[in-house]
Amino acid sequence: MANVIFNKKKFEKEIGTLDSKMQDRISLFGTPVEKITDNDVELEIFPNRPDMLSYHGFKRAFLAFLGRNSGLKVYKMNKPEKDCRVTIEPSIKNVRPFTACAIIKGLKLDDEKIKEIIDIQEKIHLTLGRKRKKVAIGIYPLDKIKLPITFKALEPDKIKFIPLEANKEMSGLEILQKHSAGKEYAHLLAGKTNFPIFTDAEGKILSMPPIINSQLTGKITSDTRDVFLECSGFDFSILSRCLNILVAILADMGGKIYQIEIQSDKKNKKITPDLEAEKMKISVENANKLLGLNLNEKQIKKLLERMGYNYGKGNAEIPPWRVDVLHEVDLIEDIAIAYGYENFIPEIPKISTIGEESQRETAKRKIAEILCGLNINELMNYHLMNKEDIAKIDAKQSKNIIELEECKTDYSLLRNNLSLCLLKTLSENVDSEYPQRIFELGKVFSLEKNDIKEKENLSIAITPGNFTELRQILEYLFRMLGKEIKIKEPSEFPLHFIEGRVAEIFADEKSTGFIGEIHPKILKNWKLKMPVALLEIELEKVFEKLI
Repeated sequence: MANVIFNKKKFEKEIGTLDSKMQDRISLFGTPVEKITDNDVELEIFPNRPDMLSYHGFKRAFLAFLGRNSGLKVYKMNKPEKDCRVTIEPSIKNVRPFTACAIIKGLKLDDEKIKEIIDIQEKIHLTLGRKRKKVAIGIYPLDKIKLPITFKALEPDKIKFIPLEANKEMSGLEILQKHSAGKEYAHLLAGKTNFPIFTDAEGKILSMPPIINSQLTGKITSDTRDVFLECSGFDFSILSRCLNILVAILADMGGKIYQIEIQSDKKNKKITPDLEAEKMKISVENANKLLGLNLNEKQIKKLLERMGYNYGKGNAEIPPWRVDVLHEVDLIEDIAIAYGYENFIPEIPKISTIGEESQRETAKRKIAEILCGLNINELMNYHLMNKEDIAKIDAKQSKNIIELEECKTDYSLLRNNLSLCLLKTLSENVDSEYPQRIFELGKVFSLEKNDIKEKENLSIAITPGNFTELRQILEYLFRMLGKEIKIKEPSEFPLHFIEGRVAEIFADEKSTGFIGEIHPKILKNWKLKMPVALLEIELEKVFEKLI
């Protein structure tokens, strides 16, 4: 989440007086009021709405919500003029391969608008851009550069320009070593033999994304009327949406939008920005079923228009700057916001019982409370793992692991144990204070007869630790739960344990897991500096007696 601060006088002049009724409307819109002073109003913007991280973006959306400028706002776009082109050279392919660009003309900037532009740029960097990893934004005064633009990669020592807020020329490597922005974002270019740059037709360097703009060509002022705008990164779809957010804001400031041709080769050309609204089907029946209402199509049309959409014949036209609308359910959520959560009438469900915590969750909570009482910290890790991590613990582990289809990240495997998650956590905290005592209660997944099975497991790890210490913890836990366990020598065991320092755990004569000390080879794989004692048990058999 991010907080935005707007000028109170301007807000009340253009939107409305900030009385208690207006504050309620703002909060019900999903942007809670954090603070109001004599000069400013501070709002909290949730991560799903980066288009409202600026005053003009919020104003556009909120006025529609109030019913004053409802429906989809359409912006006029001008086709690319002469030399309005960005050429992407092959050298950039493995560095930062995509860009989306635009030109905005006729701006009348002042200090307040410049501050808004800088604020939205940085907030998108931090949120949607994942600290510039996914998206880096550059804004340049058009009068300082000559079109067309080239996006390419060069060796660091061949890149030389004066970075923003500096007074001398630096090479690409010097910027990473000496400039404040270079030091902060140097990790984004770590391991790259070439660094990305934008250059104009005269060879002047505009910027070295995602690090810093040029002092000569990358700083806008109150005298700037026309700007060149670029977003660079690894996902063209995200870059296009970010560009749409920015050009809509600059257009609301009075600018005129001009498209740019993006050319990576003779056959591959794109025109950006693309502000054509995407259409998505929405069912009146589904909306009423999910919300518990009885709205007709005319009412749904009106409510969607109050959230900035157009609607007709079962289709909603989505604003091109809305990055959060992925499914019909997102449209239905916006219908609920426009309808007003305060207008929903609470009803007691027509069922024969009242709600209560499930016995399974009660048992898990009891286990967690006992372990926390032993000064062991609880973790909650993601359900997904990557192949590199699995290889660090046991090659046999990969035989029964479920892989996601068409996964967009390296984390494509559903975990089948918790031990790996705890070892990964310990490896990421090797420089933290010792002893480290952690546990996790969570789901693991396995494939049985072509069917995915979910089970609840418990894993505990202590470092520095040994078999005896961890066995005492295990026995105390089961004693507090009123169950008996037995520790027996195993006939076979997971290979990440040390032979002779591992045992099989039995509850009610049923094998439920293993306890032992982690093998030095595994410790080395994870770069762990201390001995680790670890156990993992299936809770299904434990639950049988607890619930």
